[in-house]
Amino acid sequence: MNSITIQSAASVRGEIVVPGDKSISHRSIMLGAIANGVTTVRGFLRGEDNLSTMHAFRAMGVEIDDDGEMIRITGCGLHGLKEPGDVLDCGNSGTTIRLITGLLSGQSFFSVVTGDQYLRKRPMKRVVEPLSRMGARIFGRNGGTLAPLAINGGPLKGIDYQSPVSSAQIKSSLMLAGLYAEGITCVTEPSPSRDHSERMFRLFGASLIRSDNGVTVRGGVELTAQEVTVPGDISSAAFFMVAALITPDSELLIKNVGVNPSRTGIIDILQAMGGNIQLLDRREVSGEPVADILVRSSRLKGIAISGSVVPRAIDELPAVCVAAARAEGVTAIRDAKELRVKETDRITAMAGNLTKLGITVTETDDGMDITGSEHLLGGTVDSCGDHRIAMSMSVAALVASSAITVTDIACVATSFPTFFPLLEKVASK
Repeated sequence: MNSITIQSAASVRGEIVVPGDKSISHRSIMLGAIANGVTTVRGFLRGEDNLSTMHAFRAMGVEIDDDGEMIRITGCGLHGLKEPGDVLDCGNSGTTIRLITGLLSGQSFFSVVTGDQYLRKRPMKRVVEPLSRMGARIFGRNGGTLAPLAINGGPLKGIDYQSPVSSAQIKSSLMLAGLYAEGITCVTEPSPSRDHSERMFRLFGASLIRSDNGVTVRGGVELTAQEVTVPGDISSAAFFMVAALITPDSELLIKNVGVNPSRTGIIDILQAMGGNIQLLDRREVSGEPVADILVRSSRLKGIAISGSVVPRAIDELPAVCVAAARAEGVTAIRDAKELRVKETDRITAMAGNLTKLGITVTETDDGMDITGSEHLLGGTVDSCGDHRIAMSMSVAALVASSAITVTDIACVATSFPTFFPLLEKVASK
């Protein structure tokens, strides 16, 4: 399916469950693979990105069984991975390639990682440079800054690294390398990024110390298999939150969503815009906070979005752009330069697509200004091969004056294979 045409909706109503959290699903495979014992994972997201991680570890000799309900990972211990017989294909997954590069740097074998045409354009210097300081030997295109990457694994030493950007992928890559390094590895960030790695490292028994803007990992500590239940992905829930907020006469309950404080920037932003969002039945599952999210249609207003909330909502900002397109006044997004190095340049992609719908958008180096309107035009928009752009523009179609066709939507399967059926289920015509 290369494109889809979506009509406007009268309302968005019902009760839904979104797929498991993509970030937690990745990490459950990685840590389960190098732990001692059998790790079980329920709620695993079977999107293409997470399956890329699963295939990579199977290629390194890890036994992973999937009966459709539960994943069983027979861990091989910290030093039990085997040299893969072929290149490890990470597909479209930046999380897979960056995190696995850190883990592979400490192995006693040679490996090569690559990905699809989009992933091969994404910057790898941000992990290759600090890993090289730890003693990793990594080679690749453009001086080792682009995939494919060839990794000669070997002994590593802990370092104290101050990351220039707040990025869970950079932090997690170094944390995984730190498990194999001599001494301690400390990573600090300008502001805290999502902390799923810290929570799961602690769950599996790693030696870890957290500070306000950093984390320290001690090398050489064996991990122990765990039972993991993956909550719903707030990044997936974000599209339906925005859909219910901007579509009149809407009330939507999204069940069992992860509400990790490092990920709830989207809720803070939408509530600051005037969104009626409530968190119900708060609880903790496998070390992660979970809640049900009740959303009702609301009159939104433009706000300024910048600073520490941005890393906590970086993947959800395309959905925020759609909310801003329907808000009264101007929404100014800043400090979001990371959007330019995602699956596509999400600043340019969202600005271009919203402009096609009649919305006034001004790009800046690190964000954009969006002037909201009650009138969105129909037409054809391009996902640019980016799942979050495709889903954001599909939500915008619910309040457009005529149908919107979104092209190149196969990418949605990377994170949310059931998105379109679920959107059709809750959108009343």
